[in-house]
Amino acid sequence: MSITLKPMAFAVAATLVLGACGKKPETPATPVAVPTAAAPAAPINEGALDIVAWPGYIERGESDKAYDWVTGFEKASGCKVNVKTAGTSDEMVSLMNQGGYDLVTASGDASLRLVAGGKVQAIDVSRIPSYSSVDPRLQDAAWNTVDGKHYGVPYQWGPNVLMYNTNVFKTPPTSWGVVFTPQNFPDGKSNKGRVQAFDGPIYIADAALYLMATQPDLGIKDPYALNEAQYAAALDLLRKQKPLVHRYWHDATVQMSDFKNEGVVASGSWPYQVNGLQADKQPIASVIPAEGATGWADTTMLATDAKHPNCAYAWMEWSISPKVQGDVAAWFGSLPAVPAACTGNALLGPEGCKTNGQDQFGQIHFWRTPEAKCGDAACVPYSRWTEDYIKIMGG
Repeated sequence: MSITLKPMAFAVAATLVLGACGKKPETPATPVAVPTAAAPAAPINEGALDIVAWPGYIERGESDKAYDWVTGFEKASGCKVNVKTAGTSDEMVSLMNQGGYDLVTASGDASLRLVAGGKVQAIDVSRIPSYSSVDPRLQDAAWNTVDGKHYGVPYQWGPNVLMYNTNVFKTPPTSWGVVFTPQNFPDGKSNKGRVQAFDGPIYIADAALYLMATQPDLGIKDPYALNEAQYAAALDLLRKQKPLVHRYWHDATVQMSDFKNEGVVASGSWPYQVNGLQADKQPIASVIPAEGATGWADTTMLATDAKHPNCAYAWMEWSISPKVQGDVAAWFGSLPAVPAACTGNALLGPEGCKTNGQDQFGQIHFWRTPEAKCGDAACVPYSRWTEDYIKIMGG
């Protein structure tokens, strides 16, 4: 490398050289140490972490010793994990509004409400070294990224499947009509009292999705963006469904019990219940019908007033390690947010991601909070969904 001296510097240098001619060399001065900027201190973890999560998302081996991604984190970080499970997105929003939690595993029908309500904060991605390993389709998704800011770390995703009893359905049902319209099942018995519906306003989107395929004249393009006529048709379908419904479910454990003990044979569900019932040797399977499915892509979001932010950041980094991602997917029946987790996981197995629906991303209409403004059109907002669905369930 060549160095160019400025004129003044050159003159000074020349004078020093000339003045040194004929003189006895002087003893070099002792070099003076130049202070360097101190490295920033590593964050001190606060010793605790409080998380609101879906059932089955935060496991410490209490149900099955093989499924434990909490104990290792606690040993490595010194952060004691406390979990509050929630059965619906509305319950999660309510808990976060109450405060006292650091993180929440929010689905798309809750995440933007939490952002708009100021209950969660944008994260510093530089504090999560593994963020780049997350599936690019999830990194900047509309339900977790606002104005270019990331509000959390993607965790898992998957479809809302049609779970059914294989003793009743010898071949998989092909349409959501089995839970929406009166009919006899293959065993010759009516579906009245033998199906369930989800206890959450976002279930209106499931009705809209069914109508999108069966009544194309309604012009539904997005089950979360409904005009007044489309919305009215979805409500009408749900009112007609009401006499068929055994229970509006939100507790996964209760739904599993209903399939075992209460004669329920078909319902929208999560892969978590399917896995649990199959592990219990029950005659249960699941399918995504011809109309497609709604689904969820969940994000671990940081509360605005988190009391344990350093432990929270430590967990967000831990949560997207391939081992944790694969273990969660194996336990819940979901898909990892980190594609690398699909290989080399003993619990998930070589075909686990394919079995759980890895190739179905394009078929899933992911939960999203309905808004009054959808593009240039006016749509029915979520506040209306909540009010009207409560009336249907209670009617």
